[in-house]
Amino acid sequence: MLVYLLKCYCSCCLFLLLLFVLSLPVVIVRVVSSCGYCSCCLTLSSLEVNMTAVDALTDSTEVVEMEDVPSQFYVEKHSWDGLRDIIHSSRKYSGMIANKAPHDFQFVQKNDESGPHSHRLYYLGMSYGSRENSLLYSEIPKKIRKEALLVLSWKQMLDHFQATPHQGAYSREEELLRERKRLGAFGITSYDYHAQTGLFLFQASNSLFYCQDGGNNGFISAPMKPVEIKTQCSGTRMDPKIAPGEPNFIAFINNNDLWLANIQSGEERRLTFCHKGLDNVKEDPKSAGVATFVIQEEFDRFTGYWWSPSGKTLHLLYEEVDETEVEIIHVPSPALEERKADAYRYPRTGSKNPRTTLKLAEIKTDNQGKIISIQDKELVLPFTSLFPGTEYIARAGWTSDGKYGWAVLLDRSQRRLQLVLLPPALFIAVTEDPAQRQESLEAVAHDVHPYIVYEETTNVWINVHDIFYPFVQTSEDEFTFIWVNESKTGFSHLYKITSALQRGSYHWSGDYKHSEDFKCVIKEELPLTSGEWEVLARHGSKIWVNEASKLVYFQGTRDTPLEHHLYVVSHECPGDVVRLTKPGFSHSCSISKVQSCDNIIIFDFPGKSGFQLYGMVYKPHNLQPGRKHPTVLFVYGGPQVQLVNNSFKGMKYLRLNTLASLGYAVVVIDGRGSCQRGLEFEGALKNKMGQVEIEDQVEGLQYVSERFNFVDLSRVAIHGWSYGGFLSLMGLIQRPNVFKVAIAGAPVTVWMAYDTGYTERYMDTPENNQQGYEEGSVALHVDKLPSEPNRLLILHGFLDENVHFFHTNFLVSQIIRAGKPYQLQVYPNERHSIRCPESGEHYEIMLLHFLQQYL
Repeated sequence: MLVYLLKCYCSCCLFLLLLFVLSLPVVIVRVVSSCGYCSCCLTLSSLEVNMTAVDALTDSTEVVEMEDVPSQFYVEKHSWDGLRDIIHSSRKYSGMIANKAPHDFQFVQKNDESGPHSHRLYYLGMSYGSRENSLLYSEIPKKIRKEALLVLSWKQMLDHFQATPHQGAYSREEELLRERKRLGAFGITSYDYHAQTGLFLFQASNSLFYCQDGGNNGFISAPMKPVEIKTQCSGTRMDPKIAPGEPNFIAFINNNDLWLANIQSGEERRLTFCHKGLDNVKEDPKSAGVATFVIQEEFDRFTGYWWSPSGKTLHLLYEEVDETEVEIIHVPSPALEERKADAYRYPRTGSKNPRTTLKLAEIKTDNQGKIISIQDKELVLPFTSLFPGTEYIARAGWTSDGKYGWAVLLDRSQRRLQLVLLPPALFIAVTEDPAQRQESLEAVAHDVHPYIVYEETTNVWINVHDIFYPFVQTSEDEFTFIWVNESKTGFSHLYKITSALQRGSYHWSGDYKHSEDFKCVIKEELPLTSGEWEVLARHGSKIWVNEASKLVYFQGTRDTPLEHHLYVVSHECPGDVVRLTKPGFSHSCSISKVQSCDNIIIFDFPGKSGFQLYGMVYKPHNLQPGRKHPTVLFVYGGPQVQLVNNSFKGMKYLRLNTLASLGYAVVVIDGRGSCQRGLEFEGALKNKMGQVEIEDQVEGLQYVSERFNFVDLSRVAIHGWSYGGFLSLMGLIQRPNVFKVAIAGAPVTVWMAYDTGYTERYMDTPENNQQGYEEGSVALHVDKLPSEPNRLLILHGFLDENVHFFHTNFLVSQIIRAGKPYQLQVYPNERHSIRCPESGEHYEIMLLHFLQQYL
C-alpha cells in the first residue's frame, strides 16, 4: 500500500482524509492543523482553490476601455502605532497556522490483528496551544471504505517533553543549519525511524533522545517519556542516524567529526579525527561527515555521511573535506556587545572550493553488540585521480542491498553529471606506512573498480535532483535504476536505465593513468514519461516504486504548471500516465481559511519571449469600482523557485494578503528563469542574470493593467527578498518610469561576491563572463537610479552569512558616491532570514509605512 500525504493548512479542525483513488493501492492523506475549539470539520471543497470559480471571477472582472480613466484610490494612512496594531492582528491569526502543517510522515502497519486499528501515522506537528514541533501520531482503522472521508484525531507521542532549548539558545552549528534549511519552527524538526524495531531518534533541547513505538514491539497506548542519550562529548551532537543493520548503534556529528554510540550499552567512540577543535578557523580546515556551506545552501544536501543498509559489519560512507584554500570571511557575531566577528569559510565565485573525497568507516562488533574494531578506509587512489574534473559531490548513499555506495558527481561548470557506483572493496585501510599501503593495494582484486553507470551533459546547466531508485541486481553484469533526466528533452522526465557493468582489470599498486574505462555502456534507456511538462524532482521530491505491480508513483505538472498532482505509470510497459488527484487545485497543500480564495486571480499571457507566462493578482479587499488601486509587484524571479501555482504558500503570502486587505493590488509573476517550466525557460538566465527578468515582470504588469481596471500603473512598488531584492533594485535601475518605489531585502548587489556553487552554475566564472557579471551587478549601475528621494528602501540583516552585509555596504557606498538618495533599514541580530518575531513585525510595519507614505 502506498501512502501519499497532502499537506493543508486550516485555522480550524485537525483531520486526516484517507482516500482510495481508482482501483490502485493508494491512500491519499490530507492533514490540517487544529484550533482545538470546534467539533465540526471543513469539507474538502472549502479548502481547495476551485479553478472554475477563479476562471469565473476572472471572466467577470470589468475591463476598462482606454478612454475611461477612473479616479485613483488612496490607501488610508495610519500612524506607526496604527500599523503596528494591524500587523499584530494579522500575525495573531497567521500565527495559528504558520509552521503548523504536519510533516515528515511515517506510515506503520500493525503486526498483529488485535484491536480496531491496523495502522499508525506518525508525523511532526504542533498541538494546539504549543509553539514547538513534537512527535504526534494518528490511529487508522483496519477497514477503510473506498472514497470515505475519515476524521482522525492526533495524539501526543511524548509526555510533557520540552524540545526547544531554554530561551531558544541554539548552538552556532544548529543556528546555521536552521538557516540553511530555512527552518522557522522550534522543537523537534526532524527524526530518524527504524521500522523493524520502532525506534525513533531525534535531536532536541541541545541533546539526543530516543523512544520506541511500533515495529516488533507493537504500539503503545499512552504518551511516553523519551530517553536521553548521555555522552562524554563537549559541544552539540548533530545529524543523528540509526544504523539500519544494528539499530542499537547510532552515528552523529560532534565538532566536525563522526562519532558512534550504542544507545543500550552507552559505549561511545570517535570514528574520525579530522578536526582539531581549535578556535582559529584558519588552522582547523578539515571536517568529516559534514556538508559544506555551498553544498547545503546551493545543492540542498544537509548531511555528509550515509549508513550501509545491512550487514553485521557496519559501514559508514562519509565525505572528508579540506577547506585550507577556501577564503575566510568575517561576519559580525550575534554577541555584539563583545564586538567580535565570526569567521567562516566562504568560496566566492571564481575562487577555490573545498577539496573533498569519500571515505569509509568500517565497524566490527561481536554478538553482544560490543565494538571489536574500527577501521578508517580511503579510496585506492586520490579522489581527483579517479574522477578528474569533479568539483562537487552533490548526492551520495548506498544501494538497497548494500553492495555499492553511490555518488552523483558534478564538474565546476555544473554542465556534466556522473552517477558512479563504489564497491566497498575499493577502499583500503588508512595508514602512514608506505609498505602497508602498498600491501593493501596489492590485495585489492584487479576487477574491483568504480562504475560510471550514467553520464549527463548539457550546454545550459544541470539541476541536481533527488530521484534515484536502484533496483536490486538480478545479474552481476547489469545495473538497473530509475532516474530523472532534464537535459535530454529540456523537461524533467523519468527514465528506466540499464547499464552494463563491464569489468576491467586494474593494478592499483602500479602507475595508474586515468582512462574512460569506468564508463558503462547504456543497454537500455526507457522513457517512462514525456512531453512539455515536468516530473517534480527537486527540493526533496520523491518517487514511490511498487516492484510487485511494476508501478511508479510520482508528482508532476502534466495538467498545468500551476498545479502539482500525483501520477502513476508502469515502469515495465510504460503507457498512459494516470493522474490520481483531483484537478483544479494543487495536491501538495491547500488554501487556508485565513486567506480568502476569492481575492486571488490566477492568469496567464503570451510573453514577447515566446513563452506563456503565469501570474497571480491579489484583489484589494475594499475594491472601489471605477478606481485604480496602488499596486505592489512581489518578485523573486530567480532559478529554483516557482511562486505562481495553485497552493498555499505560508507566511510570505499572508503578508501579501495583508497588503490586499489595506487596499493594495498585489501582483506576482513567474517570468523566465523560474522553475517547473523546463530547462529552456529556466535557462534564459544563462550568463545574464538581471538582464531578462524585469522585461517579463513589466509585460505582466501591463497585461494586468489592461485586463483588470483596479491596477494603477502610475503607482507600482516592486518588492522582494534575496534574489527578489536584487530584482527590486534592478527594476528601479532599468525601469524607473514603471516602478515608483523599490523595497529591496537582502539583495545580491555584486555577483563576484556571491558563492561558487550558485553563481557559477548560472553565470560561469567571472573570467569567462566578465560582461555578464558587470551587467548583472546592480552596485555598478547606481548612476541609473532616480534622483528623487523616497523611492528606494533597502533592508538587510547585519549577521547575514549567506548574502553578506558587504553587498548592501558596497551598494550604499556606490549610491553615496553617485549622489543618489536612499533609505536603509538594518536588522542587527538577523541573518539572511528574519527570524526574531519582533524583527519580523518591524519589517512588516516598515514595509507598510513606506508604501503608504510614498506610493
